[in-house]
Amino acid sequence: MSTRPVRPRRNFYGRLKGKSLKQSQKGYIEEDLAALSPGAVDWEANPERALLDPDAMFGGKPAWLEIGFGGGEHMVHQAAANPQVGIIGCEPYINGVAMLLGKIRRAGVGNVKVHPGDVRDMFDVLPAQSISRAFLLYPDPWPKTRHHRRRFVTREHLEPLHRVLKPGALFRVATDIEDYVRQTLEEVPRAGFEWLAERPGDWRQPWDDWISTRYEQKALREGRVPHYLTFRRI
Repeated sequence: MSTRPVRPRRNFYGRLKGKSLKQSQKGYIEEDLAALSPGAVDWEANPERALLDPDAMFGGKPAWLEIGFGGGEHMVHQAAANPQVGIIGCEPYINGVAMLLGKIRRAGVGNVKVHPGDVRDMFDVLPAQSISRAFLLYPDPWPKTRHHRRRFVTREHLEPLHRVLKPGALFRVATDIEDYVRQTLEEVPRAGFEWLAERPGDWRQPWDDWISTRYEQKALREGRVPHYLTFRRI
């Protein structure tokens, strides 16, 4: 039986590009992005590609996955603090990708891979039980009720996430939206995860290795309360 992926049909919601990129940011994308790619994800150019191999990608290091890295500050922070792992970051917003590439240059980290697209592209090509940790930090809240099905914490995303995570792998979620917390606590356990909180401080206090992102700083300025949820893949 073939292990090669079959291209699914799916919609994408959200921004792909914002303000015009600075010349320096265009340079980061032109000069650095291809070398940091985790592998071919262009279905038209390579529709019969095999699954990616994170072990080979990072020389046998455990692989982590950041889902929507925003401006990239958390991803670069974790890469610098954990040279013993490799981190794959997925972000469809090209302005965020450009910001990350600039931070990678300045920090000089070499244990990262960058996919400038939907994380579902990576779920299509990652082997089962190949990722040791995953992060979902301040995801798009899609506040309108009719748009809640677009949130990451739905079956469409959580089932493939569960598939690619190793047993016992941690899944961290940070959000300042109370209704997103509610949906997360309902849907993530249904997808095969257990919530590790034992006391209020476990979700009120950030993780020991946390770095506050620009999205969190905006939430704090606007009076919203961050929540830090930790799950373990069963």
